Formats: sequence, structure tokens, C-alpha cells
Amino acid sequence: MLEATPKEIVERKALRINPAKTCQPIGAMYAALGIHGCLPNSHGSQGCCSFHKSHLTRHYREPIMAATSAFTEGSSVFGGGANLKQALTTIFTVYNPDMVAVSTTCLSETIGDDLPTFIRQARESGAVPEGKYVIHANTPSYVGSHVTGWSNMTKAMVTYLSAKTETPNNKLNIIPGYVEPSDVRAVKQLVTQMGIDAIVFPDTSDVVDTPKTGDFQMYPKGGTLIPDLIDTGNSTATLALGNFTSEAAAIALQNKCQVPSRVLDLPIGLRATDRFVQALIEFSDVTPPESLNDDRGRLVDVMTDMQQYLYRKRVAVYGDPDQVISATEFLVDCGMLPVYVITGSPVGKRFEERVKDILKDTVPDAIVAANADLFYLHQLIKNEPVDLLLGNEYGKYIGRDEDIPIVRFGFPILDRVGHSYFPTACYWGGIYLLSNICNTLLERLDRDAPDELFELVR
Repeated sequence: MLEATPKEIVERKALRINPAKTCQPIGAMYAALGIHGCLPNSHGSQGCCSFHKSHLTRHYREPIMAATSAFTEGSSVFGGGANLKQALTTIFTVYNPDMVAVSTTCLSETIGDDLPTFIRQARESGAVPEGKYVIHANTPSYVGSHVTGWSNMTKAMVTYLSAKTETPNNKLNIIPGYVEPSDVRAVKQLVTQMGIDAIVFPDTSDVVDTPKTGDFQMYPKGGTLIPDLIDTGNSTATLALGNFTSEAAAIALQNKCQVPSRVLDLPIGLRATDRFVQALIEFSDVTPPESLNDDRGRLVDVMTDMQQYLYRKRVAVYGDPDQVISATEFLVDCGMLPVYVITGSPVGKRFEERVKDILKDTVPDAIVAANADLFYLHQLIKNEPVDLLLGNEYGKYIGRDEDIPIVRFGFPILDRVGHSYFPTACYWGGIYLLSNICNTLLERLDRDAPDELFELVR
């Protein structure tokens, strides 16, 4: 399918082929779904909203509820203020959410729509009922990626809602990053296991992984409650999981409400989860229970048991920057060699420097790149092959063309199921991810083994 990809690598300044990312409003919509009773609104054309909803629906296998300002040719000339006012009137009248989270698109950003003014005018005109909330984030698709959109919408939650009073709540804020709902649930379970009271926002668990009951729920039971979002300004501290997704909201909360913050890597793998646990201990002054030590020990046991199949296997890692960073560190801890590490998000030198620091003692000559694409990754692999691909489903074409096994990890995954239910975060998530990696390698070992080496026991 990709057999025409050339081995010769030529610098491309403008063209991207099969970029390992998608657009900002998708991330903003996903973040908005993490607020209980919130209806995302795409401020642009109906086609944009349809794409954002369908992409999330295909990944999570869940119906994604969202509205649109439904731009027409006239809106492109005169602006979308009237469209937004009508959209808010219809949304609150027909669907009655507690909040509407507005994200812009390329069109509304290009014509320069003034969202704060539009929202204020809509409230003054009565389009926004008393006791209801409207927030917005600027998310043009021609800047950043879905990771940026998630970050911008999460920051908007702080900007519009967080408030500081004279009464501390003695809670921790945890911003989980752009992860699966199962990962958010894993983070919450670990925090609960340690006996810590926390506000996790946004929280997509029980929103895009809801049980089938036979009854339709416009607003599922999950999501962060609006009063809790407001109360984040009274918390003891904020732990932001992921530099490129969660840092902006944590800094905004620190500046607005003087809540101290610490930015950590996503807790994927052993060391990243250890650092998360250590930060929880420091900010909450608790002692980890024996059950948590047992969970950690089980992950270490799996890492040890599988060493002979993992050692010095060459891996290409690609996807969202925060997930790629933690996954790269985890692979190194397992004895593997991440030789190509790329992200399609334009996150610049910070990503490259962080990954190179992780790899400096094990794979010092690894190729690390931000704002890259999978065409470039394929060319690298054509010149020097790898044993495994770790990333989203778009790498399956490289895997097929080069006969390389792939472990699906990250966003989007449109051709498999289960990823929204099985976490890769925290100790148990690390066990699942590592088992998936090892079983994929063992499957390939069996496939390629001659009859005399086709073993019943590995």
C-alpha cells in the first residue's frame, strides 16, 4: 500500500503526509465532555462539528452529543454572532444543559469572531438563562493539534469558573491530561486508594464509556461537577499530568487563585507513576497503603518476567507528546530501544529535549522529532527497520507495508475495541500495556518460527 515511499529523505517545510495528529476542536470537544451536564458547541460550519463528533464517536464507540453554530455563507461575511445567539437559545430551550462549552473553528477564527462579546450579549439578551454557564476556547485548526485544543478548553474551565474563597477545601486538583476515560478512572482509583480527596477535571470517565442500559441519557452520570470546578480555587495544590495538555490550566489556576502547582509526566509506566505517587505523598502527607506497593510490585514482576522477549527490541514510538514521553521512558525501563520517537503536534524543542534526556544513556543516537509525520517515520524505517510500532492506528499502513507488528496506543484508534476500557495509566495500566506489547512480540515469534521451533511454551 505504501510501497512507493522512497528511502531518500528530503526536507519538507510545508507539506505534511499522514500527520500524527488531528485538529484543535476535537480535543476541545473531548475536554468539554468531561464536565457533567455540559454540551459542547462548535462555533463554525455544520460540517466541522460533524467531523469532530464522528471522529470521537468512532474512537470511543459512543454517541457524542454536541451542537453547532451552523455557519452559512452569510456568517462568513457578517460574522457568527447571530448564529451563536440563536444556537444558545435553541440549546438551552431544547436540550437544557447546565453549561455550553464553545470552541471555535478555522472559519470563525479567520473572520475574527469576538467570542467573549458574543457570549456577554447572549446573556444580556436572555439567551443564557440564570444559573447556566457558557465558556469558550479559541481553537483554530490551523494552529496546534487536538492536544492544544484540549489544553485550551481545560484552561478555559479555570478562567471562567475557578474561584477562591476564605474557606480551603483541603483537596488536591488533578488535571489528568488527554487520556482515555479508563486512564482517568485509574488515576481516581489510585488517589482513592491512598485516601486522598481530589477534584479531577475534566473527567471523561462514565461519559464516553457508559454502560448500555436501554435508556438514553443526554448527559451521562460522569464528568466533573460545576461546583467542584468552581471550588478548584480553594484546593491545596494542583497536579498537572502532562506538560503539553495540563500545564496551561495549572498555571492559570495558580495565577488566578494562588493554588500552587506541579507539572508531571503522564503516569504511564513505572517511574512516571512513582513520581505521581511521590507527589501525592508530598502534597497530602499520607503513607501509601500496602495494596499500592503490591500493585507496583506486580508491574515490576511482569517487567522482569518478560525481559528475555523485550531486551534490545527496536521500537518506533509516535503520537501525542505527553503519551509518547512517558511511553518512551517505560520502554527504556523494560530494556527496549526506542530508536524513532516522533509527534505530529508542533510542540517544539521541549518535547525533543525531554525525550533525548530520557534516551541519552541507552539510545543516544535516537531520532526524535516534533511536528513530524508518519511519511517521515516510514522513510526512517525503510532505511533502518524496527521490531515494533507503538502508536495510534494510522501506523498500521507502515506495519503492513514493512511487515512490522503494531501495538495500538493513544488517539485515535478507530479499527479496534477495548482501548477506552483498559487503562495504560498507573501500575495496573502499565501491566496491561506491557502485556499487550509482549504478547504482540510473542505472536510474531510464533508466526515466524519454523516447525522445529514452534514451541508450546515460551
